[in-house]
Amino acid sequence: MTISMRALAAAVGVSVGTVSRALKHQGGVSPETRQRVFQQAAALGYDLGRLEPAPLRKVLFLLHSQHTRSSALPFYSAVEQGARDVCTPMGIELQPFTVKPSSSIRRQLLLQEADAILAVGFLEPETLAIAQALGKPMTLIDSSAPGLPSVNPDNLAGTQALTAQLLAQGYQRIAFLCGSLAHYSIRLRERGYRQALFNAGRLADPALEGLIPPGLDLAAGVQHVLRQWLAGINPPDAIIAYNDACALEVLRQLRSHGIRVPQQIAVAGFDNIPSAADAGLTTVAVDQAALGISGMRQLLELARHQATRDSLHAVRVLQRASTTR
Repeated sequence: MTISMRALAAAVGVSVGTVSRALKHQGGVSPETRQRVFQQAAALGYDLGRLEPAPLRKVLFLLHSQHTRSSALPFYSAVEQGARDVCTPMGIELQPFTVKPSSSIRRQLLLQEADAILAVGFLEPETLAIAQALGKPMTLIDSSAPGLPSVNPDNLAGTQALTAQLLAQGYQRIAFLCGSLAHYSIRLRERGYRQALFNAGRLADPALEGLIPPGLDLAAGVQHVLRQWLAGINPPDAIIAYNDACALEVLRQLRSHGIRVPQQIAVAGFDNIPSAADAGLTTVAVDQAALGISGMRQLLELARHQATRDSLHAVRVLQRASTTR
């Protein structure tokens, strides 16, 4: 005879609610506690078959409003399409949704009546906590948070490889232009840039690290940073932007100043959105659709009460005219 959930909770030394969330792969449980629950369940003969998976009918594709801007849409639209490619054959509705800070976030999410949540890109920790507390299967894409499974491109390795390649081509003063470091992916991309410099025996120059000021749109932010760099005694001879949309704006503004790319300043981006190839932009290729596919597969595993783990997708440098002298 199988033991009860209450007895299993007592054996592990946690509450019944914690055991229930652990067995259902819901949030709010540390990986260590989840592992202890499953180990005790196996040792004591707890019947995992009683956790019948509920079918997913509707999945919320949760995005921050900043990711619905034109500069971010090419990336996240491709992620959404990948997730949709998994959902459509299974009859699952994928509902894009952006919360409004002017009203209750919890109420907004509940009104969507979704069975699971794909949280994509940057979201405020408060929003993530509210979504996680709903107790629905939830996976992060292009982000990371304790206790939640995630799917990410290898951001750190991407900028590390890109910076190393520029160094090998002879570029000496490589700058990094980034947006808010509150974004998980941007933090790792900056770290990869710094790691490549360290590996080459170079110290990062603070004067070559540009941050787009909060409150400025992309064009104004790029203009602000470029003005400082170009007015300096030793301007950069190469600029790595945190994504392709930013890199394309850098290209536009440098050429408007009569600066030849790459002869005077090389430019590179990250993501490989469609317009990057048209512009001859060197970039780091990310399979965005594969991120959406992987995220949906994680959600399906969670809905079936199966174990899942973080997924890190390989990236590769695509060298084009913007860095080839």
